[in-house]
Amino acid sequence: MKPFIAKALHFTLAAALLVAATVSTAKAEEKLSVAPAATAYEYSFQGVDGKPFALKDYKGKVMLVVNTATGCGFAGQFAGLQKLYETYKDKGLVVIGVPENDFGGQEPLTGAQVIAHIKETYHADFPVTEKTVVSGDDAHPFYKWAVEQNVGGFLDSRPRWNFHKYLVSRDGRLVGSFGSSTAPDDEKLVAAIEGALAQKPE
Repeated sequence: MKPFIAKALHFTLAAALLVAATVSTAKAEEKLSVAPAATAYEYSFQGVDGKPFALKDYKGKVMLVVNTATGCGFAGQFAGLQKLYETYKDKGLVVIGVPENDFGGQEPLTGAQVIAHIKETYHADFPVTEKTVVSGDDAHPFYKWAVEQNVGGFLDSRPRWNFHKYLVSRDGRLVGSFGSSTAPDDEKLVAAIEGALAQKPE
């Protein structure tokens, strides 16, 4: 092969590799540039009736999203959550129970059965979704999004047991994250709820 032909082939191969690398990088950057969900309103759970339980339906309200289990030692918090709901619902708070069986296998009931159980046992009537996975690779997208917001620090940014609490503002931002041992009447939780209720949506 003549030298100039070899050089031409070398140049052509190098150019092709450069183009391929550029396209690959552009695709990777395009993939990375896809913005994550900005607010909680982009997520829906499954309702106990089989229909979407859309968080956007609560736009303008403050949401306290709690992963629950009726067989858990923290189940007494149902009564406290109901009290929070009754105290602040006219000001714009909605408590949302998300039954799950992730921690200790402590939720044998379906969502509909949970509703009946907590109404009879704790006189609770706040909204409840169908049973949902809230941790690990199979976690519901809302919970994956909430973890990515990194609110609450290392220990409380994600559910590590039943009755973890996420506080969502009137405009759908995650503004608080509280661990399972935080009781519904905890001063810090109540103060965070009142602060969120005081903020008007932009």
